[in-house]
Amino acid sequence: MITPFRPDGSLDLDAAQKVATKLVDQGNDALVINGTTGEAPTTTDEEKVRLIHATLEAVGDRAKVVTGVGSNNTAHSVECAKAAEAAGAHGLLVVTPYYNKPPQEGIKLHFTTVADATGLPVMVYDIPGRTGVPITTETLLALAEHPRIVAVKDAKGDIAGTTKVLANSDLFYYCGADELNLAWLSIGAVGLASVVAHVAGPQYREMIDAVVAGDLATAQQIDRRLVPAVEAIMMRTQGAIMVKAALKLTGVIEHGTLRSPLVEASAEQVDWLATDLKTAGLTA
Repeated sequence: MITPFRPDGSLDLDAAQKVATKLVDQGNDALVINGTTGEAPTTTDEEKVRLIHATLEAVGDRAKVVTGVGSNNTAHSVECAKAAEAAGAHGLLVVTPYYNKPPQEGIKLHFTTVADATGLPVMVYDIPGRTGVPITTETLLALAEHPRIVAVKDAKGDIAGTTKVLANSDLFYYCGADELNLAWLSIGAVGLASVVAHVAGPQYREMIDAVVAGDLATAQQIDRRLVPAVEAIMMRTQGAIMVKAALKLTGVIEHGTLRSPLVEASAEQVDWLATDLKTAGLTA
């Protein structure tokens, strides 16, 4: 989920609650807040806790609220995890430590240390394109032995490795790359940790239900129809930029403000976006 800001860059909790309510009303049964799409690198620890409280107040009785607590400092991630638990979050999203490129033993230590710090379930986030290092198949299988490491948000794109982990562990997989949603559902992912679901939540809900029902033809139709929206939001520039533009375009948020170094979508990008959302059947 995005983190809305006012034009002056301050946190807009009223808008956050509006977005959260809209998403849950549209069929999303869990929200991931304080992640990259939520511009977590530019929000303070205190703001993250305030966002947890606000989101829980809005939808905590109807949806699970998972919060990002990852950083490239294990001690800081532990502090964030404890604060999230105290605030009432239902689960934790923990990304691979980025930039400092730890070895696999260090990655394993990071995740297990954070998981040991609270009683909350942990979803590990494997996105080597941003972090610089993958979580190897062997490390994922080792992490699966931890009682509170229960899920993977997978944006690595290694279908063979993912299949091996699914075959040899009880980890729940969520696709973390919208262009691969149907592919990952088809091999056993249980859901999507999606950016495009900000504007296509009902469609993705229908696609998941179709896969579960064994109706691949319907799932394929939905997936193909959404290609323009996925391209518009995820492939033209940074996803948070375009999804905020999409939510502003559709009247969900009033301001598309982002915190530097991200910048708002250009007029040309918004024009492309409007066309692509219409082509995907998401707007009139």
